[in-house]
Amino acid sequence: NTILDSINNNLSYSCKICGRKSKYISYTLGVCLNCIRIHPDKTKKYILDAHKKSRKEFSLPNKPPGDKGGIKCGLCINNCKIKKGNKGYCGLRKNTTGKLIYLKNNKKDRAVVDWYYDPIPTNCVADWICAGCSNSGYPHYSYSPGTEYGYKNLAVFFGACSLDCLFCQNWHFREMAESLSPIRTIEELVNSVDYKTSCICFFGGDPSVQIEFALAAAKKAIENKKNKFLRICWETNGTMSRKYLKEAVEISLISGGCIKFDLKAYDVNLFFALTGSSNHNTLKNFEIASD
Repeated sequence: NTILDSINNNLSYSCKICGRKSKYISYTLGVCLNCIRIHPDKTKKYILDAHKKSRKEFSLPNKPPGDKGGIKCGLCINNCKIKKGNKGYCGLRKNTTGKLIYLKNNKKDRAVVDWYYDPIPTNCVADWICAGCSNSGYPHYSYSPGTEYGYKNLAVFFGACSLDCLFCQNWHFREMAESLSPIRTIEELVNSVDYKTSCICFFGGDPSVQIEFALAAAKKAIENKKNKFLRICWETNGTMSRKYLKEAVEISLISGGCIKFDLKAYDVNLFFALTGSSNHNTLKNFEIASD
């Protein structure tokens, strides 16, 4: 116990606002949970500094640009307005010659993305309601009652995001966004859907900032599967624009898939500390999706 106490004490940090010391205070943020919640005016500076440092390491903009006269992106809730020579918050789009260019060549059938297979039910965070892991979808959306043993999910990881979660478990998406690599095509993704693939899950990073690619790939994959099951699922922070959210909901409903919103925090001040953004639009998207 003495050794453990010593380790815990050495890992404790003091809040820069109230002075409280705790092992639950993040070194990166430097402020405690209580101050984040009740003193947002005092903690804001430290929060902004933490996110600025986080993004600078990967050559990403400090905040969503709102440049006067800039070209509006509109794919997600950030609504970046990008002036000539600058790039959007996600790092994938740049205003080069008065035109918004995506991935240097502006080809919409490409994305900074990679994928792999997960045997069902591995990694399904909604397995208790998922058509492929429970009784909820059989026989209309799945091959068997209960878990579809022997089938697999195509896990599609997007290398960019609309938020800046300081403690993201999939933080390496930032390396992909910075290098714009790997770039893969819709055709490659669709060809990876074999006869044992019964669902596709889009995650990341987040699909929101490359939602056009995701929707087009999903529709093409379902078309190629013909009368066989292919559920389309989403693990998202819920920041896609309303237009694309409705399309994502529709394709999941038709295919028997799920949309899983990862709400980082309900408290708006804590959400801001963790992500660098407001949760207002995410909560509104919850409401829209439920309708």
